[in-house]
Amino acid sequence: VLPSPDGAAPSVSITEIRQYLRAQAIPFHDGYSCLHTPSLFTGDRGDQPLSANAPFTLFIDKTTGSFLCTASLAEGTWQDFQANVEMRLRGISPIPPASSEEVEEEMRQAREDARCIWERALPLWELLDEKETKETKALFGISQVTNATLKRFGVRYLRTARSLVFPWFSPQDATLKGLKLVRVEKNGGTITYVEETLPRFDSYHNLFGLPLIGRRDTELVLTGWELDALALHQAAGVASLALPRGTSCLPPTLLPYLEQFKRITLWLGEDLRSWEAAKLFARKLGLKRCSLVRPGNLQPRPLEALNQGLNVTKILRSALLASHKSIVSFRQLREEVFGELVNTEQVSGVKWIRFPELNKLLKGHRRGELTIFTGPTGSGKTTFISEYALDLCMQGVCTLWGSFEINNVRLAKIMLTQFAGRRLEDQLELYDEWADRFEELSLYFMTFHGQQNIKTVIDTMQHAVYMYDITHVVVDNLQFMMGHEHLSVDR
Repeated sequence: VLPSPDGAAPSVSITEIRQYLRAQAIPFHDGYSCLHTPSLFTGDRGDQPLSANAPFTLFIDKTTGSFLCTASLAEGTWQDFQANVEMRLRGISPIPPASSEEVEEEMRQAREDARCIWERALPLWELLDEKETKETKALFGISQVTNATLKRFGVRYLRTARSLVFPWFSPQDATLKGLKLVRVEKNGGTITYVEETLPRFDSYHNLFGLPLIGRRDTELVLTGWELDALALHQAAGVASLALPRGTSCLPPTLLPYLEQFKRITLWLGEDLRSWEAAKLFARKLGLKRCSLVRPGNLQPRPLEALNQGLNVTKILRSALLASHKSIVSFRQLREEVFGELVNTEQVSGVKWIRFPELNKLLKGHRRGELTIFTGPTGSGKTTFISEYALDLCMQGVCTLWGSFEINNVRLAKIMLTQFAGRRLEDQLELYDEWADRFEELSLYFMTFHGQQNIKTVIDTMQHAVYMYDITHVVVDNLQFMMGHEHLSVDR
C-alpha cells in the first residue's frame, strides 16, 4: 500500500511550463510526452544561462511537470525544478532533490541483496550438464531462445530458487541496480509465472533491454514481459524493451527513456486486458507514434509466436495505428468486432474469484462502468466492497480507494485481514510476512476524510490514473464525500 502524497500535488499546465521556461531563457524542444531541456545538474554551474548546444538530457513531463535528468538521474516535482532554477540564478549549484534517509537505506540494501543473488546466479549455458539446461529452458518455454540471445540480454539462472534472473543495469555506468526473479509454478495443468523484484515493485523503474538500445534507434517494440523482448529481438532483430510491471502500468518515470523513438509498437500479450492496456499506454506515449498488435489466434504473444514458428516481422507489419480518425467505416472496425465475438468471456471483464454469484449478475469488472451498492448503515457495505475490490486487486486490477467514512488505517486493517484470511491479532508473528505480500498489490488510498470539494477529489483521481494506471476507483461513501447538506439540493 503506497502512501499518497500529502494532499494533491498542485497541478501545472503545459502552457505554464512553457511560459516559465521562456521567461527563464531555458532552451527547450517539444517531445512526445515530455519537454526536453539541457540539464541543470550537469556541466557548467553558476549563473550562466543554459546553452542550447548542451545535450538536452532533462525531461519535463507534460502532464505532471515532474522532471528526470537521464544523465545524473536527478528527479523531482515541478516545484523542485523551479527551486533549482532559482538557486542557479543566485549562483548556487543546484542540488538534486533527495529522498528520505530511510528510502535511501532501503534502496542500498536492495542493491546489495541484488548483487549477492546476481553473483550466485549462473548463465544458463554454463549449467553443469546439457540435460539440466534443456529441462530448465523447456520449463520456461524458451527452448527456441538461443544462448546468444540469453547472453546478449544477460539472463541468468538461480538454481536454489529455480528462477530466471533478469538484471537491471543503470543506463549511465552499467552498474547493477536491481533484479527480477521469475519462477514457474505448476498447478494441475495450468502454469503460472511468479515474479519478485529487488528493489520492491514501486521503485523498480526498469526497462529490460535498455542498455542494448543504440542512440540512433528510432523504432521500438514495447512488450509486457522480459521473455517476449528476447523472442522479438531474436526473431525480428528489432529493438525491444519490456515494461517492469507488464500490462498493469507504465510508470511516468520511464517516459523520458522512450522519447528518442519516432515509432513504438506495443505488443503486450495475447488477451484482451493486454489490448486495453496497450490503448491506455499509447495515449500516454502519444497516439500518433504508436501502433498496436491486436491479440488473436494468429497473433499470440511474441514468445509464443517464436515457439510456433510464426513470421514475427509480418505480425509487426500488420500492427494497427493507435490514432483512429474521427470517422470510421465498419470495414476498419471489422477485426475488432470479430475479436469481441471470439473472446466473449474476456470482453465481459475480470471475473471475481471469491464471488461466483456476482459474476452471474455483473459478468465481471469492466472499465468505464459505474456500479452502485446501496444499503442501510451497518449492513456491511464497506466490509463487502473491500473484499470485492481486493479480489480484483489480487488479479492485477490497479485500484484506488477513496474512503471518506472510515480512516485508511482501519480500512487497511480490514483488507489485510481479508487478504490473509485469518485473525492476525492472534498471530502477530505472521504480521510482517502478510504485510510484505499485501504491499506488493497495486492498491492506493486517497488521504481525504469527510466532506470534500468535488474538484479536488476528481483532480486527485485523474493524477492517480496517469501516475499508476488506475482502472478501478472505489468511493465509500458518496454521502460522506458530498456532505449531508448537498443531498437535499440535488439528490
